[in-house]
Amino acid sequence: MGAVLFDFGGTLDFPRHWLDRFYIHYHEAGLALTRAQLDLSFSAATRAAYRSAALLHNFRLIDLIPWLVRRQLECLRHLQSSRMPSVVAPWQARFARETLVDRISEAFIQESMDGLAHSRVILANLAVRFKIGVVSNFYGNLERILEEAGFAPIVAAIADSGCLGIYKPDPEIYRTVLGMLAVAPAVTTMVGDSLDKDCAPARELGMRTVWLRHREASFQSAHAQDHADFTITALEELNPLLYSVC
Repeated sequence: MGAVLFDFGGTLDFPRHWLDRFYIHYHEAGLALTRAQLDLSFSAATRAAYRSAALLHNFRLIDLIPWLVRRQLECLRHLQSSRMPSVVAPWQARFARETLVDRISEAFIQESMDGLAHSRVILANLAVRFKIGVVSNFYGNLERILEEAGFAPIVAAIADSGCLGIYKPDPEIYRTVLGMLAVAPAVTTMVGDSLDKDCAPARELGMRTVWLRHREASFQSAHAQDHADFTITALEELNPLLYSVC
């Protein structure tokens, strides 16, 4: 029996990178940030979350996203004094900080819940024939989030970097999940939205690779063949693809 491994963020929860999703929700909340400006605070909050895996271990999605947004806003307030015009202060002059956190978080969480419900059906169908694993640079609480979203009966192994202390693209995180599933790379397919972090290391180990291409990532298409055996634009394309090649 073969296996299919999935990335989490941008793959199972919603087909778009978390930075791009936050960027949309910040704009909908009235903050006229550029993507580059938000990227600075997004990256800082992500690093803080990696360092806080023990604290976040039992966080549900509804706990995690507000935690991240608060730290993004803290970083934005710091950066606006030296590197960028003020974009947060004018908004907060009219609304309380927590109102902003709630507005952005609620939109993001609902989007994720809808995406996870959609992905759960697809993975349940694949689980009839394949062992299912999830490999993600996450914060130590991915098992909790997947269980809450109804994936526990479907997913046989979870490699959460926050628990393992190993981060993609380190091939060791893939070796770990292959060991959990007791499968060989040659009978395993990796599906993810990052060519560099998902597809490249998996292919290096001998896995078949499938790149989930977001609309924002179309410019990378020229390099897809270097790392990905197949390119899809939606998880629905997986079932016929895997059944035709496996």
